Amino acid sequence: MMHTNGMWSHTKIIMCFLLFCMFVKKVFPAGDDTIIATKNGMVKGIHLPVLGGTVTAFLGIPFATPPVGRLRFKKPEPQKEWEGTWSATKYANSCFQLLDNTFPGFEGSEMWNPNTKLSEDCLYLNIWVPSPKPKNASVMVWIYGGGFYSGTSSLSVYDGKFLARVERVIVVSMNYRLGPFGFLALPGNEDAPGNVGLFDQRLALQWIHDNIGAFGGNSKSVTLFGESAGAGSVSFHLLSPQSYPLFTRAIMQSGSGNAPWGAILSSEARKRTLDLAELLHCTGKNETEIIFCLQNKEPQELLEKGGAAFTYTGLISLQFCPIVDGDFLADMPEILLKNGHFKQTQILLGVNKDEGTTFLVYGAPGFSKDNDSVINETEFQAGLKVVFPKLNEMGLESIAFHYTDWEDEKNIFNYRDAMDDIVGDYYFACPAVEFIKQFALAGNNAFFYFFEHRSSKLAWPEWMGVPHGYEIEFVFGLPLERRVNYTKAEEALSRSILKYWANFAKTGTPNGNQINGTRWPVFTTTEQNYLALSINAAKIQTKLRAQMCRFWNILFPKFLEMAENIDEAEQEWKAGFLRWNNYMMDWKNQFNDYTMAVRLMVETFWEPDNQVCLFFESAPHLPAGQHDCDQLFGTEGGSTMCTEAW
Repeated sequence: MMHTNGMWSHTKIIMCFLLFCMFVKKVFPAGDDTIIATKNGMVKGIHLPVLGGTVTAFLGIPFATPPVGRLRFKKPEPQKEWEGTWSATKYANSCFQLLDNTFPGFEGSEMWNPNTKLSEDCLYLNIWVPSPKPKNASVMVWIYGGGFYSGTSSLSVYDGKFLARVERVIVVSMNYRLGPFGFLALPGNEDAPGNVGLFDQRLALQWIHDNIGAFGGNSKSVTLFGESAGAGSVSFHLLSPQSYPLFTRAIMQSGSGNAPWGAILSSEARKRTLDLAELLHCTGKNETEIIFCLQNKEPQELLEKGGAAFTYTGLISLQFCPIVDGDFLADMPEILLKNGHFKQTQILLGVNKDEGTTFLVYGAPGFSKDNDSVINETEFQAGLKVVFPKLNEMGLESIAFHYTDWEDEKNIFNYRDAMDDIVGDYYFACPAVEFIKQFALAGNNAFFYFFEHRSSKLAWPEWMGVPHGYEIEFVFGLPLERRVNYTKAEEALSRSILKYWANFAKTGTPNGNQINGTRWPVFTTTEQNYLALSINAAKIQTKLRAQMCRFWNILFPKFLEMAENIDEAEQEWKAGFLRWNNYMMDWKNQFNDYTMAVRLMVETFWEPDNQVCLFFESAPHLPAGQHDCDQLFGTEGGSTMCTEAW
C-alpha cells in the first residue's frame, strides 16, 4: 500500500511537470523569436513578411524615462524595469516638432512629416531582426535627420526590414528630442545643459550595447549611420570620447559636424535661450526661475515662439542645435578634427549630386517647385544675399566670380545651377571632404561616394536633379518592393548599395569578400578617390569639387578675415569720406540751382549794347570786379572778362 502511494506521488510529480511544460510552451512557444528578455523586462515583437521571407520587428521599445515635467530640457534618465511583457508591435510617439506646411499635400515635403502622435514622451527605439534569429550579427543603428528640429524614426523611408532581410544585419533606429526640447541651453546648468538630444542618442546606444545580444546581435560590431543632421549626429559621436565604446564604425550621408550649420558656441546658445524666454515672459531673477517657467509652457507655444525668436543667419540656419558644452563637445568640430581628437576607426561618407536645390525652393528669389526656376543675374545676386545675409560685398563678389561660367555667360541655366552648387558645396560637399581628409591623414580607412541617380519616384521637378535626402530610399532597399514600381535598374542599384553598406558594417570595408562589380577604393589625401553611384556601372573618380572646396576652405575664410580686420581708423575714414562725399553732392546740386537762377536773371536784364554783365558776389576765385562769364553763364567765345557796371 505504501509502495502504491509512493508510485502515485511520483506519477503526480511527473504529471505536474508535464502540465507545467505544456503551459510554458503555450505561453512561450518553442522557437518564438518574437519574445525577448531585455534587462528592463520582456518585449514581444511581430513577424513581418518581407521579400518571400520574414523579419521580426520590435517597434516602440522605451529606452529612457519620459522626459516630461521637470525632466524637460534635462539629460535623459534610463528606463526603469517594467512588469509583464511590453508590446512592441507598433511605432511609438514622435518627438514634438513643427510640421512642414510650406507645400500642403505635396508628397515631396509631406513624406518627411511625422506619421505618429506628437508627444514629449517619445524616447523609443525600433529593432528589425532577420529570421531565423541570427547569432552575433552585425548591428546598424540609424539616426534620422531633419535639422535637429524635425524628424522621426517611424517614417516609411526608414523601414529597416529590407536591409535586415537581404543582408542579415540587425537594424535599429531611435527617436531623440528636437528643437528647444533637445537643444535649448543655459550652459553649465544641469536643468538645461544643452545637447540633450545628443545625450538621448547616447543613452539609446547604451541600451543597444546592453541588450542587443538578446536579439542575436554583436555589441562589438555596431555601425552608426545617418543622413543630414543624423549624419552630423554620427560625426559628433565620433568626436565625443564617452560615445566611443558604444559603436564600432560610422557612415555619414550628406552631413558632417564641421558644416556651417553643425554647432554653435555656448555663449550664442545662451543668448538664443534668453531671447526665447523673454518672448515667453519667462524673465525670472535667476536661471532656476527661467527654466521653471519654460518647463511650464505648452509644447506648441515653445515651438511657435522658438520660431519667432529665430535670428536668420543664412539659408540653412538652425535656432536650437548642438553646442560646445565642454561635455558632449569639447570644442568646435572643425577644431577637434584638425587636432585629431576623434575616434580612430573606419568611416564611409558622401553627398548627393544636387544637395542645394531643396533648400533653394524654400527661400531663394526666383526658385519654385512649379517651374524651371531660370533666374537672371539680378536674382542670382539677390539669392547670394539670402544665402549669406551677413556677408559684405567683397565676399559676395568673390563667390559670384568663382561660380560664374565665364566661357558660357549667356546660358540661361547658369545662374540657377550655380546657386545649387554654391549651397551644396558650402553646406555639404566641402565640409564632408574636409572631414574625410582628417580621418585619412590619421591613417584610418575611409571611403567617399557621390550619389548621382535621380529616383523615378521623385515628386520634385526635373531641374532639382538629385536632391538632399533622396539616396535614403536606396540605402533602405525600398526599390526591392516590386509593387512600388521602381525600375529594374533602380532595384539593382539599391541592392548594390545595401551590399556596400552592410559589408562596411560587417568588415570595415564596403567591398567585403564577395562584392560584385566595381571595388570601392580607399580615400587618401593624395589621390582622393571616390565612387560615383548611379544606375550605370559605378565609376571611380577623383578629387570631388576640388577647385571649389579649395575656395571655401582656404580662400573664402581669408576674404572674411580681410573684411573683419579693417581697423577702426580705416572704418572712420570711410565713414568720413562718405559724409564729405554727401556734402559735395549737396553743394553741387545747390550750385546747379544757383547757375540756373543766374541764367534766368541774365535773360531778363542783359544789355547787349553796353557789353556789360551783372555783378554777383559769388565768384571769389576771380579778382574783384572781374568774373568769368563763360563759367557763370555758359557763354562761349568773345570777351571772357566783363566790366563791373552799376
